[in-house]
Parts: sequence; structure tokens; C-alpha cells
Amino acid sequence: MEQALLSWIGALTSIRTEVFWVLGATLSGLVSIHVLLRKREVGAAIGWIGLVWLAPLFGSALYALFGVNRVTRRAQKLRIKPSQASPRREENEAPAPVLPERFQPLDQAVRRITALPLEAGNRIAPLRNGDAVYPAMLEAIGKARHSVALSSYIFRKDEIGRTFLDALEAAHHRGVAVRVLVDGIGSGYFFASVYGGLRRRGVPVGRFMHSVLPWRMPFLNLRTHKKLLIIDGALAFTGGINIADENQVAARPPEPVRDVHFRIEGPVVAQLAAAFASDWAFVMDQELEGPAWFPPLPVRGETQARVVTSGPDADLRKIELVVLEAITCARTSIRLMTPYFLPSEVLVSALSLAALRGLTVDVIIPMDSDHAVVDWATRAHVDPLLRSDVRIWLDDPPFDHAKLLVIDDAWCFIGSANWDTRSFRLNFELNVEVYDSGLARHLDAFMREKMNVRLTREHLSRRGLPVRLRDAGVRLLLPYL
Repeated sequence: MEQALLSWIGALTSIRTEVFWVLGATLSGLVSIHVLLRKREVGAAIGWIGLVWLAPLFGSALYALFGVNRVTRRAQKLRIKPSQASPRREENEAPAPVLPERFQPLDQAVRRITALPLEAGNRIAPLRNGDAVYPAMLEAIGKARHSVALSSYIFRKDEIGRTFLDALEAAHHRGVAVRVLVDGIGSGYFFASVYGGLRRRGVPVGRFMHSVLPWRMPFLNLRTHKKLLIIDGALAFTGGINIADENQVAARPPEPVRDVHFRIEGPVVAQLAAAFASDWAFVMDQELEGPAWFPPLPVRGETQARVVTSGPDADLRKIELVVLEAITCARTSIRLMTPYFLPSEVLVSALSLAALRGLTVDVIIPMDSDHAVVDWATRAHVDPLLRSDVRIWLDDPPFDHAKLLVIDDAWCFIGSANWDTRSFRLNFELNVEVYDSGLARHLDAFMREKMNVRLTREHLSRRGLPVRLRDAGVRLLLPYL
């Protein structure tokens, strides 16, 4: 009898093994088909297929959570409806933009990438650090008469955060339509004190891509990184600054963060308002429309500008494509500043080729950022650029979070996007392209002041073997850093 029982157990084990083998092979086959049809990047496709065949159950579960882009299925919510369009500017209307011949191909390409026109008649002023930015933003909120739209990746309930909460609550109580969006991770995943604080004060607020449900966990990797404030649909602030005490550098916080933000007036504000309205519709399923959000916008200056949004939906890679086109159209110089520098191989090649054809290409990064792992990966990533005579400069502390790109001392690209795969492919970002030689010269001079310590191949070669192995290993995480 004992022998029969052992035989029965053996047969059952064999059956279970065969069932699991069939189940694993079926899952691996189905996932492989999905990968082949959906994944455009060859490296990512090969990686996922290899994982699901090596570990069918674990790999399939991981792909279901993090490999499937469910956001594209909801991209229609990010489309602006005709009712949200800005009214025609009949009085004091800005003339049609006229660009130098050398920039006309760039304008044509960006117009097709974004489906947005280049708007003339704007005024854009840079503001440095929270010391200048926060008072200007709070004053604008205090003067708002019709609407306030605020979107921030990080919004902390510290001293400056509470000041913003009070200002938003006061605007709400005096009858201003206030709408606030905070990121579901950047502003607190489990303890979102600002979100709760706004709700308790009665201020309409939404959390972008937030859920604790296991089947919605892939949204952990998709974030809104935008920093945007729009007052009465006519005055906007955007750039790289979050809302946190660390940005008030003059107050000497323990870990100061320097940054650049921009005050914008003129017709292009309608495009910024449309971007916020898209996000609000996406998160809250509510439309923002009418003159409170989209008023007539008079000419305020001579700057020509256009908004470029990007995200893992209908706007996939738009900011990256604009950057590539700008590099291709450059004739004399490319100067950029970013807190995190892990560009794709395509961007590395574009910058390298620009330097090889004789352009001056300068990249300014922090000597030490607030993410050491990113710094390690960067050191392992930049050798092709250094070989091509791209000059990489290390900015002295404290950490500078500014994101700037200036081409030929005439074209600027400002906003929230870093130079890494996360910003170009995963995050929801907002940048503004600007044709303004005065602003370009100002930003160029600002970046030149930081070009004191140069990173060289000799410096990198002096790293010990363990350090080089560490950096090279971390670089493999490039898509998710």
C-alpha cells in the first residue's frame, strides 16, 4: 500500500509539473506576442521576452504591472475640446510670427510635432530661486479675480507650503475658482498632507496617477513633473521649482536647492491653460472652460513662444523630438543645463555629431546632485560625448535644479523636463520653446558663470575598478532613474 501511495504522489507531482509547465509556456507565449506587437524599442522587447521565458510566472506578473502602458488607452481625456479653446484676440492682436530663415525648418517641425502654433506678443521674465519666485506667485494668487490653476510635482506642507495653502484658501473663499493638482507620489504617496489639507479647506484638488490598488501599481512609474501656476488665464509661472522650503536659498535651509522659474504673459498663456485643463480633465473628469480660464489675451511683449507637452500617452516623446530637431538645426552653439543627465543613445549621438561638425556644445551638470545613484550612472554614460569634444562642466554646490537649453544664442527651451529617459519617456512634462535673443543671451551668460570645473576622460579614468563597475552597473537602470 505504501508503494502505491508513493506512486500516486509521484504521478500527481508529474501532472502538477506538466500543468505548471504548460501554464508557464502559455503565459510566456502570450506575453511575447504582446511585446512583439507593442514594444518599439528592440532592447526593451528582448529584455521582456527573455525575462518571461526565464521566469514565466514572475516575469509575466512583472510585465503586467510595469510593462503595459495603460495610459495610452486614456489619452483621449487629454485632448482639449473646442469649448476650451481660447477666444480670438481681435484687439491688439499680435502679428504672425516672423522667424529668420535658419529657424523656419525648426518652427515647421515643432508645429507638426505639437499641433500648436508659435504665438507672438509674449513677455517672459526669469526668476531665480524660491526667494524671488514664491513672493511673485503668492502676490499673483492674492490678486486673482477669476481663477487659479496650480500644478506641482512636489508640494510640501512646510513653512512655505502652509503659506501657499493659506493663499489658495483665501482665494477660494473670496469666490475665485481654484483648482490644484499634485502628483500622487511626489507630493506624498501614503501621507499626502497637502492634498488632505486642501480638501479640508474646501479647495478642489486632485492627485495625479495615485492608487493603492495592486492592478494600478504601474502608475507608480508615471508621474506629472509639471510646475505650473496660471492666474485668471492671463498670467503664468512655469519652470523647475517645486513648492518646498529647500528652494528658499537665502533662508539657508539644510539642503538648499537652487532653480530657475519664469513669469509669462501674453497669448501663449492660453496654451499653458489648455495643458492644465487637459490634466484636470484626466484626473477629475471635469472640463475647465469659459473666460475665467480662457480670456482674450492682449499683446504683452515681443517674444515668440509655444508650449510643448510630453508624456507616455498621445504626447509620447514630443519634448525629446523637439530637442533632437533643435540640435539638428543648430549652427554655432548648444548650451544646456540639467540636474540629471542620462540622455538616450539617440540624443548622445545628436550631441556628439553636433560637436564633430564644429559646434560648441556645453553641458552643465551638478558636481553632486541630490541623487547619488544618478551621478554614478552619469559618469558611466558620458564617454562618447567626451570623445566627441562635447564639454561637460560640473557646477559647484549647492545643488542647482535648473533645466535650460539655448541654441545659437537665439532659441531657448525652458520648463520641467530633465535630460533623462524618465523625463523624455515616462513623466508628464511641460516645456516652452522661446524665440528671444535677449532671454537667450541672459540664460547663456547665467550658464557661462558655471563653466569653471570641466569633467574630462582623464578624470573618469582615475576612478578605481570597483567604482567603475558600480557606475556601469547602475547605468543599466537608466530607463528608470
